[in-house]
Amino acid sequence: MTKEEWNNAVIRGLAEAHPDARPELNFTNPFELLIATMLSAQCTDRQVNKCTPALFRDHPNAESISRMTPEEIALYIKPCGFYNTKGKNIIAACRELVEKYGGEVPCDREALEALPGVGRKTANVVLSNAFGVPAIAVDTHVFRVSNRLGLAEAKTVEETEKQLMQAIPKELWSMMHHYIIFHGRRVCSAKKPNCAECTLKDLCRYYKENK
Repeated sequence: MTKEEWNNAVIRGLAEAHPDARPELNFTNPFELLIATMLSAQCTDRQVNKCTPALFRDHPNAESISRMTPEEIALYIKPCGFYNTKGKNIIAACRELVEKYGGEVPCDREALEALPGVGRKTANVVLSNAFGVPAIAVDTHVFRVSNRLGLAEAKTVEETEKQLMQAIPKELWSMMHHYIIFHGRRVCSAKKPNCAECTLKDLCRYYKENK
């Protein structure tokens, strides 16, 4: 089996294993997704989804949040952890959205990454899920699973993203992000991967090296 054939087999296997893969952060527009993704750093999507309904109900846009104090936003986001830093970044980002973009979230990577508290992963999530721009957001799950499987062989998030972009057809980048995340959450956990139940084990580099 060539490397390309192996890549395609892994892609098919992930798609078949997780046909229900989708974004798990709740959002109705690019602004909500941006804020939710900023809150999701070192926090579960489930916990973020518990906090954002009240925040977006009372402060539904960038202009409203830009007028909040760190103490005010902390009342909404404290359960997400690191609320002081996240709150300050969210308020600062919203101020820039108001001042530079009329309160709208830009569909531009450079502009997104220039916002306070927004890195490449967050920008990729927003571009992919809010605007339909092909992108692979490498979080801890994607980094771990893609390197265990063998889709990537990298020591950094940045290099992992580059290798995944080479291994996966561009039109599949966004969906593969979700397939890999679901696999990491449901099967290939960080501490104890469930190799016995994994439908990809016969293709997996980690399994072959550790079985």
